[in-house]
Amino acid sequence: MAGRLLLVIVGISLLVGAMALAPVLAVSVLYRDGLAFQHAALLVLCLALGLPLVLAFPLDRVLLRVRDGFVLVTALWLGVSLIGAVPLVLGADLGAVDALFESVSGVTTTGATVILGIDRLPPSLLIHRQMLQWIGGIGIIVSGIALLPILGVGGMQLFKAETPGPIKDEKLTPRLVQTARSLWRVYVVLTAGCALAYWLAGMDGFDAVAHALSTVSTGGFSTHDASLGWFASPAIEWVSMVFMSLGAVSFAVHYTVWRTRELGRYWRDAQTRVFALLMLAAIVVCATILWVTGHHEHPLRALRHAAFEVISVQTSTGFGVDDFSTWPLALPVLLVFISFVGGCAGSTSGGIKVIRFQVLSGQASLHLRRLVHPRIVNCLKIDGRVVPADVSEAVWAYFTLYVVLFALLMLVLMSDGLDQVTAFGAVATCLNNLGPGLGAVATHFADVDTVGKLLLSAAMLLGRLEIFTVLVLLSPDFWHR
Repeated sequence: MAGRLLLVIVGISLLVGAMALAPVLAVSVLYRDGLAFQHAALLVLCLALGLPLVLAFPLDRVLLRVRDGFVLVTALWLGVSLIGAVPLVLGADLGAVDALFESVSGVTTTGATVILGIDRLPPSLLIHRQMLQWIGGIGIIVSGIALLPILGVGGMQLFKAETPGPIKDEKLTPRLVQTARSLWRVYVVLTAGCALAYWLAGMDGFDAVAHALSTVSTGGFSTHDASLGWFASPAIEWVSMVFMSLGAVSFAVHYTVWRTRELGRYWRDAQTRVFALLMLAAIVVCATILWVTGHHEHPLRALRHAAFEVISVQTSTGFGVDDFSTWPLALPVLLVFISFVGGCAGSTSGGIKVIRFQVLSGQASLHLRRLVHPRIVNCLKIDGRVVPADVSEAVWAYFTLYVVLFALLMLVLMSDGLDQVTAFGAVATCLNNLGPGLGAVATHFADVDTVGKLLLSAAMLLGRLEIFTVLVLLSPDFWHR
């Protein structure tokens, strides 16, 4: 069984790599950037090795146990990251560690980069980076809604494949393949709509498609070093804000709205509602401070930049039109703290997720009431559904492990030579899959040494795969029959 599962993982990883390389090859041929042969050779190699494995060992014929799911999810992300690093080594002249960091950052939709001079990269490599994020985005959605809940990690049981988040009266298709197809349709439609909106707002066709791939996936890679600030266009920024926000909403809710044609479903979903209200509150606070302190003299400019950066950070996209690390008072740290919350579970965004904070705050409120009224009999509910005790325990366990892991990574990076602010920002941005950090990693990670890049690559994978999915593989008991 272990051998078959390994072959399935290798085959799927190779086919996913081939799927990401197909548009890269097309762009290389169209723009004649001189990399078409290497892209074609790698594409053929992935197909030649991956297709026989998938045909010989189709996933629907492999009897998967829950424990196999942990191996499948973790190995797939790692396998696609390794394949995605190859074109960067060959075409961008990156070292193996730098290429792996860039690829992991793309697949996990983090958006942190080690590349200086992005504007000078060949068009095919620019699209390759964007495709890594787009492929990673749909992988996050499918696993987050249909697979990770089955594994029971960190409270994701709230998002069983049979139900779209906490909503109880509408159902996703119960079979994993049908669920994946439904989510793919929503994802593709949103991406196409985003590309069209960018083009209408003033981007050329290449940039519109490239940025749509990283906006809906809340990845944050751009084709320019200055990110979206390169365009200096309020219209483009507003398009980005809309689609970053949509990418951070559970795609199960998107699917339900699509089926019912009821936009009110968004507001009736508790997680989406809390996400929107938190984002609005943060925008008001940041805009007010930017204006009052004189960082932006015009209130509308302060509002525009505050709205963009807050949405970019909370959705864990990481696009930038302003360097928030230079903002006054405590705003830089406030924005990093916002990234800890992140977006909704079942979306492409990173962070701990809004639903977990709903559970944590609800449990704290219940405990306070029980201190005042010891005999009260009450239970935690979200959207009218009782949250099971095992889910609450899993959420608390996830939060505890997150804090411990964050502290350990920060201490190791400081021991490796990073200052406190840089170490804090680096761990926060990678574990939350955000992108920009603080201090020396505010714009790029090129100056971090090899050990630091490997640790932060692991942090990106841990954050994206809900921590438990990866750490359970390190337990000796996991491998005992």
